[in-house]
Amino acid sequence: MDHLFSYLNKDTLSVFEQISRRTGKAIGAYDMISEGDRILIAVSGGKDSLTLLNVMLHRQSIAPINFELMAMHVDLGMPGPDLGLLEAYFKSTGVKHHIKRTDLFKTIDGKKHPDLNCFWCSWNRRKLLFKYAQDHGFNKIAFGHHLDDIVETILLNQFFKGELSSMCPKQVIFNGALTLIRPLAHENEQMIRLFAKGAGIGGLGGCRCPVSGHTQRAAIKKIIAEMEKVTPSIKINIFNSLKNIKPEYIPTDMLSTDMAPL
Repeated sequence: MDHLFSYLNKDTLSVFEQISRRTGKAIGAYDMISEGDRILIAVSGGKDSLTLLNVMLHRQSIAPINFELMAMHVDLGMPGPDLGLLEAYFKSTGVKHHIKRTDLFKTIDGKKHPDLNCFWCSWNRRKLLFKYAQDHGFNKIAFGHHLDDIVETILLNQFFKGELSSMCPKQVIFNGALTLIRPLAHENEQMIRLFAKGAGIGGLGGCRCPVSGHTQRAAIKKIIAEMEKVTPSIKINIFNSLKNIKPEYIPTDMLSTDMAPL
């Protein structure tokens, strides 16, 4: 990690150390990494995934166990980061890396610009990540989702799907063949933003989605920001709510009966 620490100022280094410590605690709390793991890091090129990359490299350098890391970027063919800059950054960290180029954005259904939504992008990226991981012997994939993402997803699923669910910090899929991990699960987006700015990696940028800022997630983010002004611990409270379910206050008939639309 000399490439990182050599140019960070004191404040940015302090932020990074805090993020790394919380990441280490989250990794331990959810038993995310084991001896001999081969971990594929999903890197979009945005602040979250690039912060994750740096933190994972740091955790690898100080961990008492051995595990392998590789960064992978999936290019769906839509406007996004300069892949030359992104590849140069990968090389500067010394991490093994792979950039998967596709033209899905331009050709899906014969349209140049398909009807976009977050599910379409996520599904296609994950499909390619999963295939690469399985074809090349990686048993885990690390995503850069942080505390804000998890909390927003809890409310998104309640508001728009009528279900109580979220992103799991650790999730085993394909009958144990692959495990998804989110090492930044306990980290606040603001801290990530501070680090990315100080480290000069915010400018690399992730995919510039045409519908960015006009999604259901963006609406939920605004709601949480307003609530946070009244209750600073709102995000932690929402996160912890999934661990503090009170069955005695949930009528049993609500568990099996759907309410018809008004």
